[in-house]
Amino acid sequence: FLAGLTQEQWITNVVYAFPYLYLNTFLMKILITAFLAVLSFGAAAQKFISAESKIHFFSDAPLEDIEATNTEARSVFDAESGKLVFTVPIESFDFEKKLMQEHFNENYMETEKYPKSSFQAAINDWNKLSGVQDVEVTGDLTLHGVTKNITIPGKIDFSDDRVVVDAVFTVLLKDYKIKIPKAVFMNIAEEVEVTVHFEYEPYEKG
Repeated sequence: FLAGLTQEQWITNVVYAFPYLYLNTFLMKILITAFLAVLSFGAAAQKFISAESKIHFFSDAPLEDIEATNTEARSVFDAESGKLVFTVPIESFDFEKKLMQEHFNENYMETEKYPKSSFQAAINDWNKLSGVQDVEVTGDLTLHGVTKNITIPGKIDFSDDRVVVDAVFTVLLKDYKIKIPKAVFMNIAEEVEVTVHFEYEPYEKG
């Protein structure tokens, strides 16, 4: 049923499947093999899959700072075109205070209704992989059921056949219809700083 999809749609389908399939190694290998077969027009070394990820957000509020970390995000990077796709399982954000984590999932992010966030983007003025580059990435960020086109500054580093992507950007809660109850207005800032770190490795046919 995926035969008629475009390259970008293939990437999106593969990444969206990651949170549900990463425990099933055999099924994951089948999906990755099919994905790379469709993209076989380029060298295999130009296709990268995230090996490690870390997404951290920090909210500086008058009464209490709020922060959490997620290491379960997944991504695919096509170095030939400069396209990237990320998917983030919201419930995997880990807080120091578990009560805060419950409020985050139940009251603000409505995780049961909106379990994932995603970012489908492309690097602007892509010059291919060459050492360390400051870049801008433009694409559609979907969060809490709302999709907005944004541009994020970042850095990409290619060395030893691995790719590392780092970025820091700000999310305004009102842009994604994330409401702050008046009772806790002083505890939660209206904007959140997001720090992203992904390490990719090339896919190599076994």
